[in-house]
Amino acid sequence: MHKHEESEDSYFVSKSQKKRDMDALQDLGKKLTEYGPARLKKVPMSDNLREALVEMARLTANGARARQLQYIGKLMRSEEIGPIQAALDVIEGKSHAEVARMHRLEKLRERFLEDETMLTEIGNLYPAADLHRMRQLRRNAIKERSENKPPKAYREIFQILREMEEGGVATEHPHHHSEDEGHDHAGHHGE
Repeated sequence: MHKHEESEDSYFVSKSQKKRDMDALQDLGKKLTEYGPARLKKVPMSDNLREALVEMARLTANGARARQLQYIGKLMRSEEIGPIQAALDVIEGKSHAEVARMHRLEKLRERFLEDETMLTEIGNLYPAADLHRMRQLRRNAIKERSENKPPKAYREIFQILREMEEGGVATEHPHHHSEDEGHDHAGHHGE
């Protein structure tokens, strides 16, 4: 009798574990639906799953989307989950790195607007920078702020910093990462 109780317990454990595994597959499938086709190209998966995800992007009716999501969850059962998860981790890591880069550039722009001597640091970071143009944009951005005008020069400073960094002209500089790097300034990327 004691043996029978043990097998009954392990049946329930394995049944609940299966449920957790199915939920995890469903969640991973749902996560895949949040990415566009360009990003999904980098994720290894079967053609059936890829087609189901493309179809999901086309659907607009909630009922149809719910059925498609269930179908995607079913397809996930036959997928190699490890490579899919690894590819998503890379994609998400890149987006986190991109957000951190944007924050860093925003902070550099703010420090530059507060203190013109930051122009020297910008010149050290980006030797190809047109410092005369940057100084002029700084004056314009400050004027725009004081007159409540659209932030055209403010945005252009950000664009120039981003282009210089993407162009690979930046050299690593100890002051490039500000000491308050952990603070969140979300909501004004490139603005």
